[in-house]
Amino acid sequence: MPRSIQSTQPPLKFITQRFNPLVLQIVRWLLPIALRFRTRPWLTAGIVDIEAKNVEVLAELYQQFQAGKIRFLLAFRHPEVEDPLCMLYLLSRIVPRVAREKGILLQSLVHSYFLYDRGMTVWAGNWLGWLFSRVGGVPVHRGRRLDRQAIQTARELFANGELPIAVAPEGGTNGHSGIVSPLEPGVAQMGFWCVEDLQKANRTETVIIVPIAIQYRYVEPPWSKLDWLLSKLEADSGLAVKEIDRGTQAEIYYQRLCRLAEYLITEMEEFYRRFYHQDIPKTSSTDESASPNQVLIVRLDRLLDKALKVTEQYFGVQAQGNFIDRCRRLEEAGWNYIYREDLPDINALPPFKRGLADWVAEEADLRMRHMRIVESFVAVTATYIQEKPTAERFAETALLVFDMLSRIQDTTLPGRPRLGLRQAHITVGEPISVTDRFRNSQGDRYAARQGVSDLTKDLQIALEKMIKCGS
Repeated sequence: MPRSIQSTQPPLKFITQRFNPLVLQIVRWLLPIALRFRTRPWLTAGIVDIEAKNVEVLAELYQQFQAGKIRFLLAFRHPEVEDPLCMLYLLSRIVPRVAREKGILLQSLVHSYFLYDRGMTVWAGNWLGWLFSRVGGVPVHRGRRLDRQAIQTARELFANGELPIAVAPEGGTNGHSGIVSPLEPGVAQMGFWCVEDLQKANRTETVIIVPIAIQYRYVEPPWSKLDWLLSKLEADSGLAVKEIDRGTQAEIYYQRLCRLAEYLITEMEEFYRRFYHQDIPKTSSTDESASPNQVLIVRLDRLLDKALKVTEQYFGVQAQGNFIDRCRRLEEAGWNYIYREDLPDINALPPFKRGLADWVAEEADLRMRHMRIVESFVAVTATYIQEKPTAERFAETALLVFDMLSRIQDTTLPGRPRLGLRQAHITVGEPISVTDRFRNSQGDRYAARQGVSDLTKDLQIALEKMIKCGS
C-alpha cells in the first residue's frame, strides 16, 4: 500500500505488451532468488520448494498448442502475491522437465501471456509495469467499467498470440490457501470470445481452459513465530495481555485470536458509530444458539458492510453484489477522483483549481482506505480454522489482521512478517473444453449469459475440488 496520496495524479496510461525473450530469460535466472529471499517489502517469499501434480497434462497441452491444434488459457488460483512467481517456475522449470521425462517433444518456449491488475504499478512502482510488459503482461483496470483496450489486447493474444494466456479468475488475492473466492466471469467470457474469433477466421483449433490450484504449507509449523505475531498484534492494538493456559497449543492460539478479533471488532464498531454515524447495534441480534465465533462473523460482516457504506456514500456508488463486487466498484470510483482523465494536463491548472483537485484526490484516497480494510477480510469464515486448525490457517488469519493494523497505521508497503520457510503445491486440473459448450451458448443474449455463468460455475467447482483434495 502506498503512502497517502496528497495530490491529484495524471491518468493511468495503458502499458503496451512488449514481450522480450531476453528479459524473460534474465527473470528466469533470478527466479530462485526471488522465491527464496524477500526482494521487495511486499513480497514475503521464503519459498524453498515447489511441487506440482498432473504436469504431464500441461506438457501435452503445450505440445498441441505448438502444433496449432488448440488455444488455451491457464486459470490459476490467486491466494497470495507470490502466485505469479510460482506459475513462472511451473512453466519455466517443471513443465519442460516433465516433458523430457515423458518423451513429450516441445518445439518452442514454454511461457504464457498474463493479465495483471493495473493498480499494482500504483503501489509497487512504475518499474513493475516495465518489467511485466517485457515478460508478457497485459494491465487491466478492475471495476464495473469495461477496460476495452486491455480486453481487446487480451482477446487478440488469446486467439492469435504465440503463447497461451494466464488469468487469475478470482481477480485478486484473498490470503487463504483453502478458500476459493467467487470467480469473476471474465475468464469464461474470454473463452467464448476466442471460439467466436477462431470460427470467424475459419480456424479449427479447440479452445480450452485449464484450472490450476496453488496452495502453500510451511516446512515446519511456525508455532513459536505465531506466538510472537499474536503478541505483537495484541500489543499494537492495545489489548491487555492475558495468560491462557488451558487447552492444547492450537486451542490456546485460537482463544487468543478470537479474543483479539472480538476486541478489534468492538473498537471498529465504536469508531464507525461515533465518527461516521453508522447505525451499528451494540448487541448482537443473532440466534442465541449460535456459537461465539459465528456471532463474531456476523458482527464482522455487518462491520464490513458499514465500512463500505461509508465509502459508497462519499462516492455516490450504490451497494450492489458481494463484498468483492462492491470493493471493485469503489476502487474504480476512487481512481476516477485521483487519476483524472478529465484533466489532461494537471500542471497547467491555475493554483486554485489545482488545489481543489488535490483536495479531492487526498480525500478520495482516505475514503478508499475503508475499502482496503474490507478487502483483507472478504474470505474470512466462522469455521476456517476450526475445520483444520493447522499452523497455515492460523498464520493466514493472523497475517490478515496484521495487514489491517498496518493499513490503519498508514505504513508504507508494510513487510509482512516471515513466519517460516514454505512449500508451494500446484495441481493442474482437467482441461475444460469451451468449444464443446459454444453451440449451446448461441441463439440469444440469455443463452450467452447462461453459457458464461455455467462455465464460471464449473471452473469454480473444479478449483474447489482441487483445493480440497490438496488440503
